[in-house]
Amino acid sequence: MAEKVVVVSDSITVGELAETLNLPVTNLIGELFKNGIVATINQRIDFETAQIIVEELGIDVEIQKKETAAAPGRQAYVPTENAVDRPPIVAVMGHVDHGKTSLLDAILETKAVDGEAGGITQHISAYQTIRKDRSITLLDTPGHEAFAALRQHGATLTDVVVIVVAADDGVKPQTVEAIRFAQNANAKIVVAINKMDKETANPGMVVGQLAEHGVISDQKGWGGTVPMVEVSAKTGAGVDTLLDTVLLVADLEELKADVDVPAQGLVIESHMETGKGSVVGLLVEQGELKPGHFLVAGTAYGKIRTLLDYKGTAMKVAGPSTPVTVTGFKELPQFGDVFTIVKNEKLARTATERARIERERDAASTNVTGADLLKMMSQKHESQDLNVIVKADVQGSLTSVMDSLRLVDTGGEITLRIIGSGVGNISENDVRLAANENTIIYGFNVELPPAVKRLAMRDKAQVRIYKVIYELLDGLSIKTTKKILVEEGDKIEFFTRELVKRTLN
Repeated sequence: MAEKVVVVSDSITVGELAETLNLPVTNLIGELFKNGIVATINQRIDFETAQIIVEELGIDVEIQKKETAAAPGRQAYVPTENAVDRPPIVAVMGHVDHGKTSLLDAILETKAVDGEAGGITQHISAYQTIRKDRSITLLDTPGHEAFAALRQHGATLTDVVVIVVAADDGVKPQTVEAIRFAQNANAKIVVAINKMDKETANPGMVVGQLAEHGVISDQKGWGGTVPMVEVSAKTGAGVDTLLDTVLLVADLEELKADVDVPAQGLVIESHMETGKGSVVGLLVEQGELKPGHFLVAGTAYGKIRTLLDYKGTAMKVAGPSTPVTVTGFKELPQFGDVFTIVKNEKLARTATERARIERERDAASTNVTGADLLKMMSQKHESQDLNVIVKADVQGSLTSVMDSLRLVDTGGEITLRIIGSGVGNISENDVRLAANENTIIYGFNVELPPAVKRLAMRDKAQVRIYKVIYELLDGLSIKTTKKILVEEGDKIEFFTRELVKRTLN
């Protein structure tokens, strides 16, 4: 019988399981692959799979299922007989540079892609468009591998997933990943075969490649059920047909929601903004949201000061399937948190305090055996710590960057420790922490104010800032990392060598 017991929920992400077992996440992903499971750090695996993998690894640990009731805010929502029709929520997914955001530009007549660093989507953005007097809610999900967590949340929010595939490039790894997310979320799939304006466009190739991955076209001769529409984001050809197809698929689902119930939905983005404080993007799932409502989202709460649509126009009320931006939260809620409304501030404070206690209890239940597991797995070598502080512009990006850090393979010689993280520009406090500890500060899409920069130079704190996720990962992607300690009086400097760009799976 195993000497130690680890209690986990009925499902757990690969990253969480690796952290609980104190294993390099790459080892766990490799073991899953050996057993025929292709998974990323954010992929959830069920309890039984976790048990099997632990046995295969030969770790002297017993995995037990945590007996807890589902959180009330996360139970499946079932509309009542008084429910009304609601707009479909559509996530747009696909490989980098296959034209997701450009297609949304064509639908919305915007130029969002011009504002994205490197021309790739960095955050989830939510919009609404009108087609034949009917609203359609659109979520533009990031295309880079590092934002797998955001895309996974995006899929769980949606009724229909539009998978964009370039007609001249075909199915790519992120295309397959998007298909898997959509299938796991039980969302209907519509394929947009983009870039049909190019001479090298080959829609037949795309249809055939998708069939190899279980996505069978409803076109004559294929015998499948997945609609595939040829479009060109550049010329606008086929865009109306794509929207009509989305509405047709949504009609078959008979999407409904109640409006005469307390508003509830999900946090899809959050960041701090000068002069406004916390700015939070929400997606309403049921009920109606109005200015003045008290909101609770995880461990954060607030009173809605402003309620804006995706264009920044003030709204008096937001119903089901509506993306909104609100201000008034006391602190930033976490990406993916369920939000609910309560009657007053006292109830809001009580709810957030209860949520905080529950999260601390959950964290303790998985972290308590960490030190013991280290010994049980006979890790005889002494690993050295490399401390990291992560700052990002929005909460979703912060989560994804931290997930990427956990993928760094250090060969067991270095333990990467995230000792600080947050949303917003790098502060003097971050620099002081980095100066007192052997630490690197990584900033994604944030600024280093002049006064803070002078402090960092004075204290010789290491600060690295990136605007595009590719560049940040190039800095973090260490295939083989060696830590060299150079004594210079009382000062210890850290160097890394053998930097090899890692290809993310």
